[in-house]
Parts: sequence; structure tokens; C-alpha cells
Amino acid sequence: MDSPKVDSMSDITVVQAKLQFLESISALRSNNTLEAYSNALDTFLKMLVDQRIDISKLPVSQLRENSVADFVNYTTQLSPSTESLYLQVIKSFFEFLDSEHLITITPSRIRMIIRKRTRRSISHQLYPEHDVKHLIEFMNNLEIASTSNRSEMENLQLRDLRDRALILTLADTGIRVEELCNLRCGDINWDEGRAIISRRGNKQAIVRFSTRALNALSDYQSLRIRLDQETGKPRNSLPLFARHDKGTGKKIQSITPTTIRNIVNERVFQSLGPELVGKITPHTFLHHFVTSILRATGNLKLAQVLARHSNIQVTQRYAHLSDDELNKGYFEVFEKKTKQPNDVLKNMSALPPIKLDD
Repeated sequence: MDSPKVDSMSDITVVQAKLQFLESISALRSNNTLEAYSNALDTFLKMLVDQRIDISKLPVSQLRENSVADFVNYTTQLSPSTESLYLQVIKSFFEFLDSEHLITITPSRIRMIIRKRTRRSISHQLYPEHDVKHLIEFMNNLEIASTSNRSEMENLQLRDLRDRALILTLADTGIRVEELCNLRCGDINWDEGRAIISRRGNKQAIVRFSTRALNALSDYQSLRIRLDQETGKPRNSLPLFARHDKGTGKKIQSITPTTIRNIVNERVFQSLGPELVGKITPHTFLHHFVTSILRATGNLKLAQVLARHSNIQVTQRYAHLSDDELNKGYFEVFEKKTKQPNDVLKNMSALPPIKLDD
């Protein structure tokens, strides 16, 4: 592929666009996250170089959707989690270029290309229970940002408090991403620790909140009061979780599924490192919710009702029990009145091997 010619000296290059993109998110991302974004973009530029494109001269306006498809194939050499992270970064990069009117693309087409690949790369992975617990604990004890710049500090603190409340809410309620995006401040009954949400088919459901989720929500909402008041709208009508990026200004706009996915990716990277990005998604917290109920109660029907599954077979698919737990449960049923598991296994190991007929 030959290097495209620059039609206009004012047309910025791909390299310049990369720097603009990183600068646009620098105030909203940690240094580690920025480094990961930069590495992903450098890998994308290396792919273009391998295609014999002069990236120092290539106008960014000449990038097309097929570059994303090429990058999907290019990243197969990486680990699944790194591949997933890099593809998400490139998606954000193209969305930035589109929002700045630097290129003309179809965002839904970009998302479809990315989604098609990432689903294949992570679909086989098991529920990362230990990592999910570590992330939840990290967010529960998150150190809220502090800086000498007052306006910048308020924005960073809002993001930290929002992200902590959001992840604890996902972990402790079993709420779905779309439902979370639609929650309003007035939907929460703080005295009863619950919210009534609307579901498909004009149905309603109750979502229960843990004390730690409510406390995290209260901290976030308390810091947001001034911004809420400046909208001039009734606070009960405002979204429970809002965006806090440069694009919103003083407006209170509801988060989107993309916002939630980006928050989870960033916090996974921060607490667990780049290798775990993509292994833990917003939907993973529903696995955690159901599994936590089953571990504590062993009541599959209770887990089904609290998770709001219409079919109990769906709930069963979220049950994740280790071999140790299965062994313990089995021996409690069949060996409780005789010998303990260790004794049984010890005695069995002393027996001669069993010969099986062909």
C-alpha cells in the first residue's frame, strides 16, 4: 500500500492526531492509563509503517474503517487481554477523530468490527473470581484524588467517587448496565435501601442496595450537589450517575454503556494491570453477584429472584464453584457420618491401583 499524498498542508498527520487525542484525555486519566493508551496507538502506527505508509506525512483524514479491520488482524499476536485493551483504545481514538471532524466514519461500523473480535478473544475465559474481588476491594478503599488545582481536584474527586459508587453498585445489586444508565436520583429510596426500576414490557422490579453501595453513592451525590443545583432542574430528575469529562461542561448528562465499560477498563488497569483489561467487564459483576448469593446461602431460587432471571437455568450458568467446594459438599453429604475427606483420600491412596478392562 503506497503512502497517500497530502492534499492540504493544514491537514494534520496521524502522528499529530495521536498527540492531540492523548492530550485531550490527559487530565482525565492516570499516568499508567495514558501509557497504555500511548502503547496501543504506537502499535497501530507500527502497523501502518509495516504497510509501508509514511505516518509522518499521512493525513489523518485519509484513515478509513478498513484500518481498524487491519489492526484487528494485527493484534492477534498479542495476549487476549492486551488485544482487547488495544482495540478499545483504537475505537476511542477513531471516535475522537470523528467528534473533532477530522475524519468521516460510521462509528457503529467501528464498534461492530471491534466487538466481533473481542467476543472471540474472551469468550472462553473463566470467571476471574479472585481478580473481581481484588478490584471491588480496591475500589471500596480507593484513595480519592487530591491536587493543588481546585477546579481540577473537584473533577478528579467526582470521577473517583462516581467510579467507586458505580462499581460497588454493580457488584452488590445485580443491576444491568442499561438499567444503571437510566437510574435517576429520585429512584433511590434511601431509607429502605432500594430502587424501583422499569424493565421491558412496562414491568417494574426492585433493586436492593448494600450499605457500602449506599454510602459510596451518598459521598458521590454530596460532592455533586453544586453542579446539580446549577442545572436549575429538580434534583430527583437528574441521572444518578453522570459523566464528568470535558465534553459535558457544567451539564449533568447520564453515563452511557460505553462510559461504564471505559470506567471498568480503567479501574481494572489501575488495580490489576493491563493483562486483566477485557477479562473483567461490566457484565462480570452479575456473575459476582449471583455467585456471592450462592456461596452464602446455597439457595438457587433466592439467587434467581434477586438476579431477576426469568429462567432458573440462566442462574445456574452463573454458579461458579471450585473443586474444593465441590469436594467439601460431596463429602458432607455422603461421608459426614463416617470419615472426613482427607481420611478417605488417604485410605484410598494406600489401595492398589484398579485395573480396568479394555
